[in-house]
Amino acid sequence: MRRVCFILRVKPDRLAEYRERHAAVWPEMLAALRDTGWHDYSLFLHDDGLLVGYFMTDDLAASLAGMERAEVNARWQAEMAPFFENLDGRRPDEGFVVLEEIFNLDAQLASSLPTPQPPHTEALQ
Repeated sequence: MRRVCFILRVKPDRLAEYRERHAAVWPEMLAALRDTGWHDYSLFLHDDGLLVGYFMTDDLAASLAGMERAEVNARWQAEMAPFFENLDGRRPDEGFVVLEEIFNLDAQLASSLPTPQPPHTEALQ
């Protein structure tokens, strides 16, 4: 499963309302995200408006395409678009910047540590 991290920028004067909107996301939007392969999805918001999103998916292109086809997503994106800076006419889900993953603790541990060996059992005499 691929980990995806992305950024957007929320307008500073809309931060409180943006937080409120995400305290109670529409149930049909939650279901659409789940049904199109978005797992462990979280948003993190800094006081300066930097929004960092994280989710896991088997197939990013398929997950994005699935949301593109979801009617609820079109409504949600239309309502959320005014909260963001620098979208240049794009919807928020089209305007986020996916970041390159450059470090993962579990991956490096798995590749650098020796494989544990089972304990030796000696025959009882």
